[in-house]
Amino acid sequence: MYRKRLDGKNCSIARALDEVGEWWTLLIVRECTQGRTRFDEFQSELGIARNVLTVRLERLIQLGVLERFPLAERANAFGYRLTDKGESLYPVLVALIQWGDQWLSPNGKPPITLIENSNGQPVERVEVRGSDGGPLTFRDVRYIPGPGATATTYAVIKDRNERVLGNESNNLSAS
Repeated sequence: MYRKRLDGKNCSIARALDEVGEWWTLLIVRECTQGRTRFDEFQSELGIARNVLTVRLERLIQLGVLERFPLAERANAFGYRLTDKGESLYPVLVALIQWGDQWLSPNGKPPITLIENSNGQPVERVEVRGSDGGPLTFRDVRYIPGPGATATTYAVIKDRNERVLGNESNNLSAS
């Protein structure tokens, strides 16, 4: 089945989903954050078909999320590890873990708890925070055009701000 491409959209969420929105992708990234590097480890842990895993790994390398490296313990064999671009997906994974723990854990009992290694304290919830450090929801944030905005983007922003923030958004400057 053909999947619609979103890379031409002038929307950061759509472009990001075009690269990492397919479920195997984030599961492979998760496995990398758990120390797995070898094809057979990914295949075994995920239960993914070899041909599907091969395609996903190659795509993640093309996108710069993973890099291939020679395995010292096995001649002519390669492992896979996250690039800086791949590592920057970690907060996305943590946000998904926390969301899943809150809304999907059977009997409200999450399977794991994330603890800061250096001090043993639980990892804080991933949140959008304001300049005062307080949490923000989508109702607290106004969109303004960025440097890559098009005429369509301006219209989307105006419509979004009016629908979510009401008329008050029209009285605020972009600064």
